Amino acid sequence: MHSIFVSDLHLTPDRPRATDTFRGLMAGPAAQAQAVYILGDLFEHWVGDDDLADPFNKAVADILRALSGKGVVLHFMHGNRDFLAGAEFASRCGARLAPDPLLLDLYGTRTLLMHGDTLCTDDLEYQKFRAYARDPENQRRFLAQPIEQRKKVFTGYRADSEKEKAGKTAEIMDVAPAAVEKILREFDYPRLIHGHTHRPGRHVHVVDGKSCERWVLTDWYGRAGYLRCDVKGCAAEPL
Repeated sequence: MHSIFVSDLHLTPDRPRATDTFRGLMAGPAAQAQAVYILGDLFEHWVGDDDLADPFNKAVADILRALSGKGVVLHFMHGNRDFLAGAEFASRCGARLAPDPLLLDLYGTRTLLMHGDTLCTDDLEYQKFRAYARDPENQRRFLAQPIEQRKKVFTGYRADSEKEKAGKTAEIMDVAPAAVEKILREFDYPRLIHGHTHRPGRHVHVVDGKSCERWVLTDWYGRAGYLRCDVKGCAAEPL
C-alpha cells in the first residue's frame, strides 16, 4: 500500500507535454496507489467551477474521474492558482477537498500536508494578496463577473506576479525557517510534505531536539515527478 503526492503541475493548454505526462501518471502509477493527494496548483489558473465546460478543464477532470472511478481515493488541496476550485469541481473529479494544513496518519507516520505558500512569510506582498484573494466576500464578487473578465484578471495577475518575482530574492520566495519550525511545533513535530516553492528536495529540521523530515514536491516546469510514500518512508520519483 502506498500513496502519491503531487503539486504545482500548472496544467494549461499551452503546455501539452505536461498534460500528457499527467495523463500517463494518473493512468499508470497513480492507478496502483491507495490514495493520490494533489497539493495545489493543478491548473495554471482556475476562474471558477462554471468554467468546467471548457474543453481543457473537462479533459483534466475526466482524467481524475477515471482515476477515482478505479477506487483510488483522490484528495485535492487548493494552491495559489486554483483556490477557486469548489464543490462542483471536486464532485466532477470524484475528489475530496482537503483543508490546508491537513494532518494524517500516513502508514504509521504522522504527516502534515500543506500547499506551502503560508510558510513563505517573508514575502509580505504575496501574503497580503493571499489574504485578499481568500476572503469569501472578495471571492463572491469576483465569481459574479463574466468568465472572460475573470480570465483577463488572472492573466494580468500572472504578468504582475512575474514582474514582482524578478525583483525578489530567492530567500524571500522560499519558506521561512521560523515559519516551518512554528508549524512543526504546532502539530507536534510531524513529517511535512508541501509544494509551492518549486524547490524540490528533502530537508531535516531539528526542532526542540526532535528531528522532522520535510519533503518539497517538484513543480512540472521543464520536469515532472511525484512523491511516493509507504510504510518504509517516502521517495521522490521522476517522470
